[in-house]
Amino acid sequence: MQISDVRITVLKKLQTGEVFEQYAVDGMTPTCNLLKDGAEFVSRRMQMPEGFCSWAWADVQRDVIHLALGGDFPWVNEKGKMISCCTDGLRPIVFKLERM
Repeated sequence: MQISDVRITVLKKLQTGEVFEQYAVDGMTPTCNLLKDGAEFVSRRMQMPEGFCSWAWADVQRDVIHLALGGDFPWVNEKGKMISCCTDGLRPIVFKLERM
């Protein structure tokens, strides 16, 4: 069975505004400071890329595996791609996943 690499690109770091203001602890930044907009990572053999956030990986891993094994998502307008996200409720991040 062929296993493809999958590129993970940080598309956008979102801000949750009032939710962040109400629930975040003092001193926390309103966007994730670990990953930068535009940053790219490559998952090889369905493994978490070096330098990638383990919390975000827990959220996107199933989509990466689906793409790596040749699957597509019929609701995405291009085969071999998926838009996925880190579900940090205070500081979510949107990723583009691409089968290579």
